[in-house]
Order: sequence, then structure tokens, then C-alpha cells
Amino acid sequence: MKLRAALAMTAAVSLAGCGLNSIPTAEENAKARWADVQNDYQRRADLIPNLVATVKAAGAQEKSILVEVTQARAGAQSTQLSGDDLKDPAKVAAFQRAQGAVTMSLQRLQEAYPELKSQGNYTTLMSQLEGTENRIAIARRDYNQAVQEYNTRIRTFPDAVGAKVFYGAKPMVPFAATTPGADTAPSVNFGNAN
Repeated sequence: MKLRAALAMTAAVSLAGCGLNSIPTAEENAKARWADVQNDYQRRADLIPNLVATVKAAGAQEKSILVEVTQARAGAQSTQLSGDDLKDPAKVAAFQRAQGAVTMSLQRLQEAYPELKSQGNYTTLMSQLEGTENRIAIARRDYNQAVQEYNTRIRTFPDAVGAKVFYGAKPMVPFAATTPGADTAPSVNFGNAN
């Protein structure tokens, strides 16, 4: 009887050391951080129609950039990524490309309409969008940290044992820059250089 109790205790301690609880906890944390990223992208998508309306109200005649912003927003909203898709690099890359298109179109809008900066509604909306872009960056950083912790946990002993045997765990895909040249700072020219 004492031998059985000792074996049961040894088995319980061994299983506890194999990540039975820590693997799903780390995975759920990464999925929650992903939900934060999606929330901030949704905030940005919600602000864009107001920005477009403000630009239209200001009498902007160049519709191509407005159409581009609207199409990029629609493309980003149609590209969804669930927590279970975070282990598929192709799906993560498609999501990142769609969100990158929104960022690029917003930058082109801001460059094309410098006279709008003096209008209060435009300035307020752009400030909110800039704040949202900062939130997105922070949420992506937090997501990447959670993914790194999860991926490390499923690859290191003793959690790797439980990750493989009980969960069949696969690494999650971190968020990465997809814009060409994102690793170099852009040059700024205000047209006053000789």
C-alpha cells in the first residue's frame, strides 16, 4: 500500500513537471495577446470611415487614395486569423500583408493631403489613428513575447515531454514586419534641401 502511494506521488510529480498545466496556460496567454492585436486593428478599422468622411468633407478631389484606404480596410477586415491559425505561417503572413496595406494607404493619405492637417477633425482623427498604431505596436510586441514564452516552453525539458505526448504542440508564429525595407529608417525630405 505504501509502495502504491509512493508511486502515485512520483507519477503526479513527474506529470506536473511535464507541462500538463503550463503548456495550455502559455498557449492561452498567446491567444489572448493575439486577441489584443485584433482589438487594436479593429479600432483602427473603425476610425478609418470617419477619417475618409472628414477628407471628403474638406473637398478633396483625389479619390484614388480614399478608394485605396477603403479597399485596404475592407481587405484587412476580410482577412481573419483565429487563435488556432497562429501555428500556420501562411495564414499569419496573409494577415500581416492585409494589415500592412492599411498602414501604407494611411501613410499615403497623410502625405497627399498636408493641407488637411490644419483642420481640427482631421487632426483629431489622425492623432487617434497614430495612438492606435502605437497600441498595435505594443500589442504585437506583447503577442510576440507570449509566443516566445510558449515556443520556448514546448521545446525545453521537462515541458517538451508533455507538449509532445499530451498536446501535440506546434510552435506559434510570431508577428514580423512584412513591409519591404521596414528594417531601415525612411529618409525625410521636406522639399527645402539644396
